[in-house]
Amino acid sequence: QVQLVESGGGLVQPGGSLRLSCAASENISSIFAMGWFRQAPGKQRELVATITKDGRTNYADSVKGRFTISRDSAKNTVDLQMNGLKSEDTAVYYCNAQSPQHYWGQGTQVTVSA
Repeated sequence: QVQLVESGGGLVQPGGSLRLSCAASENISSIFAMGWFRQAPGKQRELVATITKDGRTNYADSVKGRFTISRDSAKNTVDLQMNGLKSEDTAVYYCNAQSPQHYWGQGTQVTVSA
């Protein structure tokens, strides 16, 4: 069973940046894909970005050009760099691992507000 721990959430003003990090309990090189999802109040959880073990990335249209997902196999971490944050990015962000079943972290709150 893969355990995931997120960090890096917080409060930021519109236009600002945050970097989320997800630490996995096992070697992420053996995990097919990892990613970030988010859930805003009253809305369903949605995909933000994913990265496969061979480095292929996929982004939601709403974050393309603003967010970047990356992985560090030496540290067993997957990061999400978020730039140009908007109020609509406010949500709880969850780390996900697909190996092949899905594992989830506990989530970290991101609030974008003036």
